[in-house]
Amino acid sequence: MPRLKITDIKNPDEKYMREAVRQAKKAYALGEVPIGCVIVYDGKIIGRGYNRRNTDKNTLSHAEITAIRKASRIIGDWRLEDCTLYVTLEPCQMCAGAIIQARIPRVVMACMNPKAGCAGSILNILNMPEFNHQAEIVQGVCEEECSQMLKNFFKELRARNKKAAPQ
Repeated sequence: MPRLKITDIKNPDEKYMREAVRQAKKAYALGEVPIGCVIVYDGKIIGRGYNRRNTDKNTLSHAEITAIRKASRIIGDWRLEDCTLYVTLEPCQMCAGAIIQARIPRVVMACMNPKAGCAGSILNILNMPEFNHQAEIVQGVCEEECSQMLKNFFKELRARNKKAAPQ
């Protein structure tokens, strides 16, 4: 089967999620949990990020935070009101809060995170009526691919940890 090019994909959500997957693969290559994110404005990617917490030794080095920082720099404002954020794993509480603070109106996620997700799994910070802003949520775009990448990563990590553990 021929490899599908990003430019061949007609569904914009799938097209941009595939770009987020590319970012996740960068994290994977570093030995980081493979999470990737892109932010799109007017049909163009203006922010990219991938998980780098261990690499940077920084709690804030989540894919979404990095992408928001880059997109804000490009837009020249902290408000990203006309943007869509694509992320391979449901945002945590910090990232969901940053999405609301940035006024991002639409979030497209690949897979849910039942242990730490705050866009519907544990909490839904993106849709809390108590905040002055909410975000539309689309879930399940490229879900199987992203879920499998995470499963593979953690399986390999457990094997490495088992091998390194004293007997």
